[in-house]
Amino acid sequence: MSFASSIPFGRFPPARRAVALAFFVNGFGIGSWAPEVPVLAARLDIGERTIGLLIVAFGLGGILTMPLIARAIGRVGSRPPMLLTHFCAAFAFPALILAPDLAWAFAAIFLFGVMFAGMDAAMNANAISLERQMDRAIMSSSHGFWSVGGFVGAGAGGPIIAAFGPAAHAAVVAAVILVCFALVWKMARDDRAAASTTPGKPSAMQAADAGTGSQTSGYGPAGLFSAVAIGLFALVAMLPEGGTIDWSALYLKTELGADTATSGFALAAFSAAMAIFRFLGDDIRNRLGAVRTVRLFAFVAACGLLLAGLAGHILVALAGFALAGIGLANIVPIAFSAAGNVKGLPDGTGISIATAIGYSGGLMAPSVIGFLAEHIGLATVYLGMAGLLAIVLALSGMMAGADRERAEAPSGHGTGSLAP
Repeated sequence: MSFASSIPFGRFPPARRAVALAFFVNGFGIGSWAPEVPVLAARLDIGERTIGLLIVAFGLGGILTMPLIARAIGRVGSRPPMLLTHFCAAFAFPALILAPDLAWAFAAIFLFGVMFAGMDAAMNANAISLERQMDRAIMSSSHGFWSVGGFVGAGAGGPIIAAFGPAAHAAVVAAVILVCFALVWKMARDDRAAASTTPGKPSAMQAADAGTGSQTSGYGPAGLFSAVAIGLFALVAMLPEGGTIDWSALYLKTELGADTATSGFALAAFSAAMAIFRFLGDDIRNRLGAVRTVRLFAFVAACGLLLAGLAGHILVALAGFALAGIGLANIVPIAFSAAGNVKGLPDGTGISIATAIGYSGGLMAPSVIGFLAEHIGLATVYLGMAGLLAIVLALSGMMAGADRERAEAPSGHGTGSLAP
């Protein structure tokens, strides 16, 4: 499968376009935040530790929201919460960027985390429900659109800020989010009815009843344990991704001497490489299987982080972040796919559990990175994150369930492997 043939956006059905645009917007908003970090730090006169505390508030917003999103999915499907958080995200971003003082910044970044993390959980659930109705996998390429958004947001953000200032940048980001919202609102699939008829799964309304103590067939501790374990796996895999998103711009600027316009290129290189290999990820996984794919890509990611941490030049660091983007491209999508395939859990429950746990690491860890950066430097932190990927290699066998749906799909109507 060629890269070009793996992203035929113009031939997508409307519901698939809506999912792709939602993922793009989510990545675009997060990517746009990266080049704003050093600007906001300079304007509010705050250091790395305070930036880390701000990111804690971002993470708390996301973690506290995801259980509410899971319950909403159980009652009304994934479309309404996806649309609501998408719309509000357009206002959360400028509220953060234009924060007049530190107290406002803490409140705004909490809201930012609520909207973007809540949207993330809802759009992943919508993608999983949609691919069950299609004859091929879409999860990996959906995460590819997220990476395209991150690339566009990070790559364009620095030059726009340098040329026109942070206020103009915030206005551009809000406008893009709102335009995409209008399109997603028109095309997004209502999966409420489909969730109740998925073979082998409890219904969406039963999911809500399970949360209130009602009995649900198949809704037991084994399924919950599996979803939690997969979430912990995703947490470890997301630590390097969160560290790159939130700290790569500052790393290039403070430790390698990059200017503001260049500082966002680390995330741009990371996201571009990740996007390419996410669009190719379904085919790679179809050939190798989920477990072997995870092992191969974890090794590549570790090499990239080592290169970034040892870099003495901006171009070498960019190459390292690009290699890390390749390696991390399909690990988390495969984990989310495995969570969506956990037996005995209602639609939306497994993915919500996994995303909540996974993003708790991806969102909270940067605060720890900020503390460590003040004492040992970001270069050493990136070297340490490369070592963490040994855990991913050791636990990669848990990802076998990601291939289950393709193996169990009836002949002639397989959905393909799930894979971001």
